[in-house]
Amino acid sequence: MSAVQVPPSSQTPYRWRWLILVVMLVAEIMDLLDASIVNVAGPALERSLGATSVGLQWVIGGYALTLGAGLVLGGRLGDRYGRRRMFLIGLGAFTAASLLCATAPGIGTLITVRLVQGAAGAMLLPQGLGLLRENFTGAELTKVFGIFGPVLGLGGIVGPVLGGGLIQGDFFGLGWRLVFLVNVPIGLAALAVAAKFVPRRAGDRAVVVDGTGAALVALSCALLVLPLNQGQDAGWPLWTWLCMAASVAGFALFAVQQRRTAAQGREPLVTPALLRKPAFTVGLGGIALFFGGLIGVQLVLTLFLQIGQRFSAGEAGLGNLPLALGTAIGGAVSGAVLADRIGRAVLQIGPLVQLGGAALLWYELGHIGGTFSIWDVAPGVVVCGIGAGLVIAALFSFILAAVDDDEIGSASGVLSAVQSIGGSIGVAVFGSVFFADATSGDFIAGFHHALLVQGCLLVAFLAITVLLPKKGRPEEFAAPADGVQESAGA
Repeated sequence: MSAVQVPPSSQTPYRWRWLILVVMLVAEIMDLLDASIVNVAGPALERSLGATSVGLQWVIGGYALTLGAGLVLGGRLGDRYGRRRMFLIGLGAFTAASLLCATAPGIGTLITVRLVQGAAGAMLLPQGLGLLRENFTGAELTKVFGIFGPVLGLGGIVGPVLGGGLIQGDFFGLGWRLVFLVNVPIGLAALAVAAKFVPRRAGDRAVVVDGTGAALVALSCALLVLPLNQGQDAGWPLWTWLCMAASVAGFALFAVQQRRTAAQGREPLVTPALLRKPAFTVGLGGIALFFGGLIGVQLVLTLFLQIGQRFSAGEAGLGNLPLALGTAIGGAVSGAVLADRIGRAVLQIGPLVQLGGAALLWYELGHIGGTFSIWDVAPGVVVCGIGAGLVIAALFSFILAAVDDDEIGSASGVLSAVQSIGGSIGVAVFGSVFFADATSGDFIAGFHHALLVQGCLLVAFLAITVLLPKKGRPEEFAAPADGVQESAGA
């Protein structure tokens, strides 16, 4: 199928532009589903492939790791080679990786293909915002961005529920494999529509891709997540600490390399001026702390329900709904009312509400009787979700307020990357904390210890918020970042 060619200077709105929006949303939802749908597959993977706790952490967190490490690079490749081309390549690779995940014969193969799938997502997702900006303008563009939040939020909610339903239904005897196989027909349909209706626009071959910087980021991320995933199981030998120290050195070297690249008149992967803005740099730390804790606790909740309380996959998926509901309520209140009226204070109220929810959840866990249901912990989980939603709806806007208008694109990509990497670290840390007690059968202690870790992260995040700008960016400058996942389900 040949794509329609539209000159960059065309003033007539592209006829099929709303189909482009549909395809972009499908791609984003596929990513959200793959980031959250696997959470409920743990026991099924253990039975089918003999997955250990470490293997499960890699299946879930490995995807987020390669996704985050490659997001900024994916954006630069789209600038150079054309966003349509990179979108089609990324979507095709993502769909193929989904099929390979579904047919994986062993846990090692599944982990490897999940890493590849995350890298494909990193090529796919950054193209969406650019393609929408190329084909929508003015009030239509504002309307497009207004559609993103609710749809992506729904995707995050649907992920665990759909995953649980597919696994429990065991259609055609495929079990957990359907979790990945569901992407294949969706991806093929989106690929056909995109190939036909997304217009061709040439990339800028003058853009130079910083391969050295991309390699440093990927290596530093791997050196950090590898020991966090393997350390608990291995007894924290010397190599785990050396890897983490090397990761810190790698990120420092990346910052130096980016400044030198810019000083030599070449294109860095990240605008160096961003790293000289204290509020933005602090905001990166805040993103990692917040989303690491949020995604880590959601994983622990799912593991507690399935492994600790013997919930089926479908029941565990439904068990995530109180968190999703709370997040939706908090996000709506923050986005519609609080962020504009009280400014930065919304980022301080949010973690305080989360701490209150964690305290309530702690109490509820300590008073579980002989028969457990999700209603025993639902109040605490909902309050945690409300606090999370208050922060999620506003955090990017306040961090982006610290950068100049011409730095928005680079800053958004970096924030999205750190969010995804933070989630991968959260999976590793919280998974290790939970399984340290769960292996001896004390699941409540594992959940309690996970809540303690989240409490420490929230206190650190709360301290960081006082260094952020007092007001967020105007809505038109704080559109959804490339690849940003806007719900707890992610």
